[in-house]
Amino acid sequence: MKEASYGYHKNLGKVSVEQATARVTAALATEGFGIVTEMNVAETLRKKINVDIRPYRILGACNPGLAHAALQAEEMIGLLLPCNVVVFEREDGTVNVSLARPSSMFQIVDNPDIRGLASEVDAKIQRVLERL
Repeated sequence: MKEASYGYHKNLGKVSVEQATARVTAALATEGFGIVTEMNVAETLRKKINVDIRPYRILGACNPGLAHAALQAEEMIGLLLPCNVVVFEREDGTVNVSLARPSSMFQIVDNPDIRGLASEVDAKIQRVLERL
């Protein structure tokens, strides 16, 4: 599998998606993030279109102070919030955690204040990944 350049990735080995989700949630909390949304993609696809896929979750992570600063600098930044985290089982049974790379995601915003905030969030996201 090719890893996307717009995210940070870590393979956690043979753990459950639930265990990986708990680990990433705890690591995010150390950097001031909380989970504001959680989507169980596999369950949703099974219910809505009767398709089975390996476990796949999308978490929406938010650092309220940084989100507020971003909204103050750029009213429409909400289109790019919260920070997405995906936790999914690969074909080989290992579990991957990927976190959106804010510096890549926010390149489309023509506002230098947002770029500075994106760099700050990037550093926090990288520390989260190191804790996993």
